[in-house]
Amino acid sequence: MNLPPFPSDLEPTPEAAQASRARGVLLKRLADVVCLPMSRVNAFERAMTADLLVDMLREAEPAERKKVARRLAGLVEIPASLVRLLLRDESDVAEELLINAVVLSDADLLDCARMTGLEHRRLIALRRGVSEVVCDVLIEFGEILVLECLLRNDDARFSTGGVEAVVALTRGDARLTATLLRRPELRPAHAYVLFWWADAETRMIILQRFAVSREVLQEAASDIFAMAAEENWQDALSRKALQFIERRQRNRAAIDKSPFDSLEDAMAAAQHGLTREIAEEISYLSGLKPMTGAKIFTDPGGEPIAVLCKATGLPKPAIRALWRGLKRSESDGAGGMAPALERAMLVYDMIAVDRAQTVLRYWNWSLTSALTPALLRAIRDGDEDSLDEYSAPQRAAMLALSKDFGR
Repeated sequence: MNLPPFPSDLEPTPEAAQASRARGVLLKRLADVVCLPMSRVNAFERAMTADLLVDMLREAEPAERKKVARRLAGLVEIPASLVRLLLRDESDVAEELLINAVVLSDADLLDCARMTGLEHRRLIALRRGVSEVVCDVLIEFGEILVLECLLRNDDARFSTGGVEAVVALTRGDARLTATLLRRPELRPAHAYVLFWWADAETRMIILQRFAVSREVLQEAASDIFAMAAEENWQDALSRKALQFIERRQRNRAAIDKSPFDSLEDAMAAAQHGLTREIAEEISYLSGLKPMTGAKIFTDPGGEPIAVLCKATGLPKPAIRALWRGLKRSESDGAGGMAPALERAMLVYDMIAVDRAQTVLRYWNWSLTSALTPALLRAIRDGDEDSLDEYSAPQRAAMLALSKDFGR
């Protein structure tokens, strides 16, 4: 058969390109060569074929590119140039690799996440075995649809920083909270910060699941308290850790400096009106920083007040005393107890003293230290942070209380 000369300088019309049977067959054959085993084609031949295939695919129709992507998805090793081109393609084309190819590297997925759009990132989030590095990048975009898929993916692996970033994002969108609570990577430090902007149901879950006992720590460090006392508690690092571990919640040293004879005395004064001064004294007597006390007293839910009372050994009526001091209604208007007050009473009955102390100390920790920077930023979001003659925690406490009480 005599074939006509090859028209190298002739550009086909779009209609001709779409209908070209030769192009379809050639794309398939090139893909077949790329898929040949190493016993049939060496690395250089495969790379050369991949380069030619990439050049054709740039101008091919989406349906043709999708067929090639589907053909390559089962390869143990796909040429890098083809992966990059197809993952950056339309989501319908990229989906063939993102869903079916098991050999995509983190570098491939990171390039796809950064160079494409939301639908590509959603497909990445659905992949099996999404690594911590890829998760971190997907989280950076803050796309709720992607994050929901990622949190539901049991094979995705979250880093500590990634979990912290998601916790911070839940402050602006509660849709992530339920799936986040099911993640095994979530730790008490995360949960106790999430608590502050969670709804009532979520708060109850957090208190039930993450209010852990410190008994194992108390047994491990039982003899160290005497050592630290002999050293007059001069080592700040051990002192801070032992304050977290110890069984006693109240600060006995604060009594000597307080105008009140006891925490009960301060609570009795508070029921007639919780001023900034009384709130600060209750915080000190309870072994808390003023910022932590401010967060507890200004929280509208009531659960933190119950935790405070239980952890410090105050009787249940102390909750009502603080409720009155905060000028909150005790009735729901229909003869029953106000829902928030009722939840506070329920929490008081539900949680054990030791576990309440753990919660309280984590709150104190997370609010006043850089233990988890992302969570610290989230929990302080919106707080004014001015420096004057008071320490930053004292100033924040005063500002929070003055806003809440209209002073």
